[in-house]
Amino acid sequence: MPDPTQQLIVVTGASTGMGAAAARELARRGFQVLAGVRREPDAPRATGIEPVLLDITEPAQVAALAARVAADGRPLHAVVNNAGIQVNAPVEALPMAQWRRVFEVNLFGHVAVTQALLPALLRSRGRVVNISSIGGKAAMPTYGAYAGAKFALEAVSDSLRREVAPLGVQVVVVEPGGVRTEMAARGIATANDLAAGMTPEQDERYGGLVRAINSLMASGTASGLTADAAARVIAKAVTARRPRTRYPVGRDAAVLTRLTRVLPDRALDRVIAATVRRHSATA
Repeated sequence: MPDPTQQLIVVTGASTGMGAAAARELARRGFQVLAGVRREPDAPRATGIEPVLLDITEPAQVAALAARVAADGRPLHAVVNNAGIQVNAPVEALPMAQWRRVFEVNLFGHVAVTQALLPALLRSRGRVVNISSIGGKAAMPTYGAYAGAKFALEAVSDSLRREVAPLGVQVVVVEPGGVRTEMAARGIATANDLAAGMTPEQDERYGGLVRAINSLMASGTASGLTADAAARVIAKAVTARRPRTRYPVGRDAAVLTRLTRVLPDRALDRVIAATVRRHSATA
């Protein structure tokens, strides 16, 4: 592999969690990391990290990032599409504006960044690393919007991989399970806010389910990997000479991925329902 100190990497959503940890890990390995953040004070601080103001849903900021990369003399080795939000609510109760917001951030923003940086990646024969989720393999109750965007990101990644592989660009998907980051806490708070807006009838139908899923999310996060451990998997996806097409992150992700391959839908439904029931008593 060429000298990392002479190569750029873009990491979106680098303010906290896996994005910040991945930016630090890649900088530690010698890369010059352009860390996309929505506020400069939130940027991770380390030698080799350059904060870049980036809201991936804002075309002007995406264009400015592409211009920054084009103006640099160093090749772009990889873009790590990590930015994301978690919004959980039953399909019936989630307002359409929230559906659109989830897809704008978790799907369309990644496509916009990838489109803007592909010319540089084609020149350098670099790679795209899309941070998906185990939610891109199995959709839990109340995860309709989040999992829908992640399933779509998986499909876009497959299509892109087949388009650009002949051109020398690799596309890799990273699929984390539970990771100890702030995202889950923010997701639970958002889920509670959305639940508060449900009608009495919707609350009767889904209130217990929302509480159980929140309990499950909190438990999975508490027992999950650290952000630094997840970042090491992301770094492997970025640096491996011949990367796999997909990297599950954590035992829960690996197990659930296997289950989705071998179990019929109804059997998987029963497994997920039993998991939710175990958390209903503690919700």
